[in-house]
Amino acid sequence: MSAAPDEQLPPEFEGALRTVADVEFRDDIHVADIPAPAGIAPFARAWSATIDPRSSDGDHGTARLVILYDPSAPESWSGTFRAVCFAKAPLDQSMGEDPFLPEVAWSWLMDALAQRGATFSREAGTASTIISTGFGELESDRVGTEIEMRVSWSPGGDQLGAHVEAWSEFVGMLAGLPPQVEGVTALQPGRNR
Repeated sequence: MSAAPDEQLPPEFEGALRTVADVEFRDDIHVADIPAPAGIAPFARAWSATIDPRSSDGDHGTARLVILYDPSAPESWSGTFRAVCFAKAPLDQSMGEDPFLPEVAWSWLMDALAQRGATFSREAGTASTIISTGFGELESDRVGTEIEMRVSWSPGGDQLGAHVEAWSEFVGMLAGLPPQVEGVTALQPGRNR
């Protein structure tokens, strides 16, 4: 993963990004640098992830991760770093109707962070299950179900690589890829029909 240092970055953020440069991703998740949103924090880096379409027969989701850095350590962050993630993946309709799905998806992220040894605090998030029905020219789409996760947390310390690894594992689990962590079972993704 590219996290090339920028001469404009503060040394603490530049050093933390070096730990991200060593992260290796599984072959079926494509991760790329993307422009970070402006105006949220003085410094930021962002990445997108998509499930490699060659590894499956349809859309299996996308995600974004933004690492924010503010040397003033905002009180609401409890530190100088904040991670912000958006992820969505299609589901089988019956799975989308499961009332426990949001809690399970949330636990995947928390477990992935813990299993990677990523220290964190101030975790927050929402999970939404979206059921859509196509009409007119979109009638062939029939019923489609997706889960969307919007989450954030404050990394403790500057070892951001563990946080990016956990994000990648979470994205894979949400998309229904076989887990790389023992004891975790993946959802079977649905396809919009």
